[in-house]
Amino acid sequence: MEAEEKKQKRRRRKFTDEFKAGAVSLVLDQGKLPSEVARNLDLTPSSLGHWVEQERADRGKSKRGTLTTDEKEELARLRKENRELRMERELLKNYLARPAPSVAPETPVLVALAG
Repeated sequence: MEAEEKKQKRRRRKFTDEFKAGAVSLVLDQGKLPSEVARNLDLTPSSLGHWVEQERADRGKSKRGTLTTDEKEELARLRKENRELRMERELLKNYLARPAPSVAPETPVLVALAG
């Protein structure tokens, strides 16, 4: 029973950007040990480690090839744009694959393209 109580999942918490920056600063700028900072601030070492690694990437000092915050934002924007373009292409492909309606030669045909 005691083992189950100790293994209880920690409730997910949200931290402000200022709090994260302060914790990261303690590690990167003041040279404190990440394990010590995590313990003192009641953080999981992995959370603090992710924040520190992200800041290193943003400073251009990551050794892992981590994307910077700006690169992550651009990647998300490009992926969204790519999804939209694929959907538009699929719609056009389906539209063009349909047989054309039969129209009398004398009837003018107006084509409107959505912008």
